[in-house]
Amino acid sequence: MTTVFSLVELEYLLRILLSALCGAFIGLEREKRAKNAGIRTHILVAISSTLMMIVSKYGFYDVITTPGISLDASRIAAGVVTAIGFLGAGVIFVRKENTVGLTTSAGLWATVGMGITIGAGLYFTGMMFTFFILLLQAFLHSHFSKSGNRLIARISLSISDSNVTLPEISRKLTERGLNVMSAELKLNKSGGLRYIALIVVPHCLTVSSLLDDLSKIGEGYAVEELDIK
Repeated sequence: MTTVFSLVELEYLLRILLSALCGAFIGLEREKRAKNAGIRTHILVAISSTLMMIVSKYGFYDVITTPGISLDASRIAAGVVTAIGFLGAGVIFVRKENTVGLTTSAGLWATVGMGITIGAGLYFTGMMFTFFILLLQAFLHSHFSKSGNRLIARISLSISDSNVTLPEISRKLTERGLNVMSAELKLNKSGGLRYIALIVVPHCLTVSSLLDDLSKIGEGYAVEELDIK
């Protein structure tokens, strides 16, 4: 009995650990882009879905042979896929005419799929699926994404001058041909200011030229983040 417990339970633990590792990689990519759902969220989603899949497949072995009892091993997994919709909806925000968080929400849904796959014992498929997600995200974020006839970017600027105002920064960006959709000033942990905005970028600008333009809006400004939507 002890041998059965150690071998079987250790394999289940291996699935959970592998799922946590894959979830961490997906969450790391999101956290690097300053998204709301980062490493911890993706790890929790991954290992929870893996655990639920393990329970769905193996948690009822002690009663499945009882006369009059029939079980559907897919019901818990189906419930997990449905329930993740509530969590995914929580990271989607609408700012004026632009919707942000859709990719992160889809990433959480994909993480559930990965967790269920590894929980079912399909290790190679789950790992290759994680690799494919990371490869896809890296490739798409290396190019501008088009939204209709516009290019939309999220920028974050660190500001050393505490007397600067929100309209003043937006005006500087507008003077450089960048249309500001929404903007806000936030206080850093160090006490400095961060200017975060969604901007419409002219098609004639490349990523390098946009970074160059942002670096020239004035003294005391530094680009912290440039995220193409």
